[in-house]
Amino acid sequence: MCMVIFAPIFAICAFATCGGYSGHLRVRVECLDKSQSNLSITVNFAYPFRLQQVHFQPTLCEGNRQESIFLVGDYSSSAQFFVTVAVFAFLYSLMATVVYIYYQNKYREGNRGPLVDFVVTVLFAFMWLVSSCAWAKALSDVKSATDPAQVLLLISACRYPANRCSASHHPVWSELNTSVVFGFVNFILWTGNIWFVFKETGWYKTGQRYPMRSASGRRANGMSQRLYSQSSFDQSGDRFYQHPYRQANFDQSRESFGQQHYSQGSFNQSIGSFRLPQTSLGQPIIISQGDVTSKGLNPIIFVNDI
Repeated sequence: MCMVIFAPIFAICAFATCGGYSGHLRVRVECLDKSQSNLSITVNFAYPFRLQQVHFQPTLCEGNRQESIFLVGDYSSSAQFFVTVAVFAFLYSLMATVVYIYYQNKYREGNRGPLVDFVVTVLFAFMWLVSSCAWAKALSDVKSATDPAQVLLLISACRYPANRCSASHHPVWSELNTSVVFGFVNFILWTGNIWFVFKETGWYKTGQRYPMRSASGRRANGMSQRLYSQSSFDQSGDRFYQHPYRQANFDQSRESFGQQHYSQGSFNQSIGSFRLPQTSLGQPIIISQGDVTSKGLNPIIFVNDI
């Protein structure tokens, strides 16, 4: 939201305060001969601050002779770089606003749109920082070059003590100072917007899906794995010692099954008596079949305890 509302506004303020600036200074030269004095010498300068092309014609205090004096310095590169960054940032922020509002679904379809937006945002944040620093240094040099005290040193008539030179008007720098402030405000704005654009990219979503574990988490996980491995080893040892017991139980079961099968065959073949299968609990007691049938009772099995 901050990108949609504030970025175009601050970009306009940045290039408007810098690109639309025009200033002037005024000096006066009082010659020993008052008739040759020039009390209003105006020096005008403006964006893009090619001061070496700015000239004025003060008096020489020698009759009606005048000289042409040019200011010193060319600061157009820094000023134009700052304004260019501001203009392109304004255009891109307008385009991003249209995409965010009317083409939000297409913007979120793949990772290409957010990725391009992220790269361009980082680039503009860096360009705002560089251009603002360069323009701040250039503005300091422009102030020095257009200082009326420095301009008076360029006038030949002011080098003679008999003539009196002074400044009657100083340039107003509030507009250019504001442009530098807006430049750094734009840098902060675009730098803060990097995080919001990064959240829309696939890099952030992948990191959310598979979060990186901290060092303490990795240590805890390693400890749990070691404990799990140790417990698995102990269980394997227990199973190793339990295997003979299970083998013995299996052998006993198979032997008991064989004995039961044998006993069932013996019971079917015997007529006068029947015998219980031999068990490990004790010796079986044999009961005659005739006794059971004579008494009309159901057969009862007694087992002696060991």
